[in-house]
Amino acid sequence: MVQGRTWLIAILLVALVLRLLTAYVVQQKVGDQLCLIAGDAEGYWQLARKIAAGEEFSFADPPRRVHRMPGFPAVLALSMKLFGESPLAARCLLAMIGTAACGTVYLLGRQLFDERVGLIACGLTAVSPVMTGFSVLLLSETLFALTLTMSVWCAAKWLSADSRHPAADSPYAIVGPIITGVSIAIATHVRPSWLLAGPVLAFVAVWFCKPRRKTILEAAVMLLALFGALLPWAWRNHSVCGHWVFTTLWSGPSLYDGWNPDANGDSNMTFFDRDNLMASNSEWDVDQHYKSAAWQYASQHPGHAIELTVRKLLRYWMPWPNAKQFGGTGPALLVFGFFAPVCFLAARGWWLTRRRLWAWLLTLGPILYFAAIHAVFVGSLRYRLPAEYPLCVLSAVGLNDLFLRRRDQKTDG
Repeated sequence: MVQGRTWLIAILLVALVLRLLTAYVVQQKVGDQLCLIAGDAEGYWQLARKIAAGEEFSFADPPRRVHRMPGFPAVLALSMKLFGESPLAARCLLAMIGTAACGTVYLLGRQLFDERVGLIACGLTAVSPVMTGFSVLLLSETLFALTLTMSVWCAAKWLSADSRHPAADSPYAIVGPIITGVSIAIATHVRPSWLLAGPVLAFVAVWFCKPRRKTILEAAVMLLALFGALLPWAWRNHSVCGHWVFTTLWSGPSLYDGWNPDANGDSNMTFFDRDNLMASNSEWDVDQHYKSAAWQYASQHPGHAIELTVRKLLRYWMPWPNAKQFGGTGPALLVFGFFAPVCFLAARGWWLTRRRLWAWLLTLGPILYFAAIHAVFVGSLRYRLPAEYPLCVLSAVGLNDLFLRRRDQKTDG
């Protein structure tokens, strides 16, 4: 146990140092800009300023009040409160969050398998070039990775064999569904796309877990906890737009971004400024307009819709960067050199654990979940990245098996 803690501390220190160094390098590279990827970072920064100043949570003119979830802007606002409007300070805070995400991967690996798998998985995430680089960008990916992996860990503890035993009297058997629901809500406060993870998890748990009646009750409690933790945000949204919105009013434009005459699988939101519907419509009406237009286009042009789905999936699974800002041979080799082995090892890990449903479902499930979502919206490596954290646990299983086989071969020889 002591040796395992020593290894964990060492791995986390490596992760933190790499991310702090990256924070400095990125800040030197971007200079006066907020981020290498324009657009989202500026919006998050403006919202963080509003929170730090105690002003209305909105940005742009006309104001968009239900445009983003509040989780990531709140973290940036905390940095502003503590260190002023320093992008470098915010990057350093995000470096620590990225390190914490590596630690959460360790917890997940230890819960589902053992400490050795947890340490290997933590090591993989610690040295990942993409995870390290994205950790210090003023984007929500890394905070979402932390909260997503934390929610998967909570689900793993709830659905573990010990808590599922009919005679189990562990306190976690009672509070586990509540903690899981709240943790999914926390992640949803960072990224709205994780909301459906709650109903999906409840359905799968009821389908596979015994006893069925007990599981139905626990799944209902989990969903109520998820609903309750999101209710304050929905209440606030009702007060500013007149509708009970549990996530954001940006799903309509995002959906139209994926399905429109000019769509190609990548994100191109120029239509939003061009149409300028916000000038004469409410935020709710604009969201509904684009949602309806997207579904109408897809139904009237099924061939193009299928083609776009394939393109989005190709972009999502692409093993090298698909953003112009990260073009070039160097970034491509770094990303491919990590992601390709991780996928190979994850496939091996799945084969080894194929009879342990929750072991591979909770590690492989998130990346497949987002593949399905972004086959509808738009595809990019960015949207895959948070789900790679739990996937590394499955990769660690495959890598650990290779280590053990090699050691046995040397011993036999």
